[in-house]
Amino acid sequence: MKAFVAGATGETGRRIVLELVQRQIPVRALVRNVESARSILPAEVELVMGDVLKPESLSAAIADCTVLLSATGARPGFDPTAPYRVDFEGTKNLVNAARVKGIEQFVMVSSLCTSQFFHPLNLFFLILVWKKQAEEYLQASGVPYTIVRPGGLKNDDNADGVVMSGADTLSEGSIPRTKVAQTCVEALFSSASRNKIVEIVAKPEVLAQSYEQLFANVH
Repeated sequence: MKAFVAGATGETGRRIVLELVQRQIPVRALVRNVESARSILPAEVELVMGDVLKPESLSAAIADCTVLLSATGARPGFDPTAPYRVDFEGTKNLVNAARVKGIEQFVMVSSLCTSQFFHPLNLFFLILVWKKQAEEYLQASGVPYTIVRPGGLKNDDNADGVVMSGADTLSEGSIPRTKVAQTCVEALFSSASRNKIVEIVAKPEVLAQSYEQLFANVH
C-alpha cells in the first residue's frame, strides 16, 4: 500500500499524513508549495507539486500510489467560487485521476449535513451543496470509496468514543480532527468500510469499539 494525500497541509490532512506515517505506510503528499509543506509534514513524506484544480498535474503526481485520501476543502474567505472550484471541481479531478490510475480505495473527508440544503453552512457559498455533489460524483465513478462525514472539527484530541452512523442520520456533534484522521486511515484496512458513507462524532459516554465493528455496523 502507498497512500496519496490531497489537502495534506490542512489541519485534518496533516493529521491523516501523521497517522499514515505512524502506521508505516509510505505517503506521497500533493502540495502547492514544497518549502512550506516541508516545514509542516514529517521528513519521511514524499512531496509532489500539483494542484487539484489542475487536472493535468494529478496523474503524474499519483504515480504508483494505490490508495487516495482527500482532505481538501475551500478555505474560509470572500471568494464565492471557492467551494464550487475546490470542493466540487477539485474532487472531481481527483476522482477522474484515481479512476485512470486504478486507485484501490478513495477516502474522502466530507461533512455532516451535506444533504440539508437549508443548513446555515450553505450561506457560505453553498459549501455543503458542492460537497454533496462531489460525494455523488465519487459514488458514481466506479472507484471503491469511503466517504467520511465528520461533525464539527476540534483541533485538540480527547478521550471520547467515536459514534459512527450511516448517511443522513446525524445532524449535530463534534469530533477531534485526530479521530477523523484515524477513521480515514482505518478505512483502508477494513473491507466493511468499502462503498459506504459514514457519519462520525465523538461522545464521552460512548464505549470504545474497534473500527472494524464501527464500519460493520453501518449499513
